[in-house]
Amino acid sequence: MSHTVGIRQAQKQKTRRALLDAALELLEDQSLSSLGLREVTRAAGIAPTAFYRHFHSTADLGVALVEEALGSLHPMVRTTVSMSDDERIPHAVRLIAQHVRSHPAHIRFIARERHGGVQPVRDAIRAQLSRFARELSDELSNGPAVADWTGDDLLMLGHLYVDQLLSTASLFMEALETPDGTEPSAEEWERVAHAATRQLRLIHIGSRHWLD
Repeated sequence: MSHTVGIRQAQKQKTRRALLDAALELLEDQSLSSLGLREVTRAAGIAPTAFYRHFHSTADLGVALVEEALGSLHPMVRTTVSMSDDERIPHAVRLIAQHVRSHPAHIRFIARERHGGVQPVRDAIRAQLSRFARELSDELSNGPAVADWTGDDLLMLGHLYVDQLLSTASLFMEALETPDGTEPSAEEWERVAHAATRQLRLIHIGSRHWLD
């Protein structure tokens, strides 16, 4: 009996994965608000009625994509912030670059739907980004340079870093999407990394003088 349940559970996960992958592929060329349920199920190779065993709507599917795209990054962000000042920024830029290369469809989806027409997805993205900002401010609060900062100022700093990391991801994404579909040159990739590093350092240096 348990073996049968295990097989059914594995099949359910396989179908859910197929729906998410099909949606991601279709969303390369359109927004979630224009994506049809039948379009997704056709691309996934399943019956339309099977969709509702996994998601209530395409908006619900979009929220699952947000969790998949951003949820796994929280432990990595906390690890990065806990590093020394000299290590933190270069490591964060490398982390973003690697994530863009490994998950371009997810990055493209977040960039488009952050201000898209599907409210539950916008809310889910906003909640994830706010969580990142809170986690960053909590980790940063342990540093002596911000010992006298208020909670609101620490949260503001967290949001500044999150916004800059999003901007960095967008710049890497632009570099990745070359007109002829080839890999970006090492020089272009390094140019983006160098610019992102300088911008993050500017926030870091400015924060040290916030109370001056």
